[in-house]
Amino acid sequence: MLYLKEANFEDMEKEYRFVREIPADENGFGNSWHGVSREEFAQKALAQMISASKGENLPEGYVPETFLFLWQDDEIVGQFRIRHYLNESLRNGAGHIGYCIKKEYRGKGYGKEGLRLTLQIAKDIIPEDEFFLRVNKDNPASLHVMLWNGGHIHSEDADHYFVRIKKE
Repeated sequence: MLYLKEANFEDMEKEYRFVREIPADENGFGNSWHGVSREEFAQKALAQMISASKGENLPEGYVPETFLFLWQDDEIVGQFRIRHYLNESLRNGAGHIGYCIKKEYRGKGYGKEGLRLTLQIAKDIIPEDEFFLRVNKDNPASLHVMLWNGGHIHSEDADHYFVRIKKE
């Protein structure tokens, strides 16, 4: 069964293994905790993920952000993030939703279904009428996932497509 679950201490070991292995920049998905030690993940990273979803202890310029892990049965296959609202930097940049599917699970529909599930959660969090997303131009698979979920290319720059998905 495929489902999303918020970052939590109960699943820390599997969350740690997933986060540690994702590169610092995985096709535009930023992971500040790549290669982090288990101790640092437990004491700092996971606590930051959980507090960010509550809007607590946010660095200057950050907005509340919910960290979700995509599970296939008892294995984490991806991570999704929902930024609760946009500031100017996000409006012209990363947008509301970011995600990453672990390499060995790509091309199997996890991105499509994970984004669909994320959009269902996001509609109750995000106040805007549409969801803003950004994808690297050299990542056509992710662009396909966004378009499959009702997205359209709103604009582009030299390196990115900026995609919008209407709230349903």
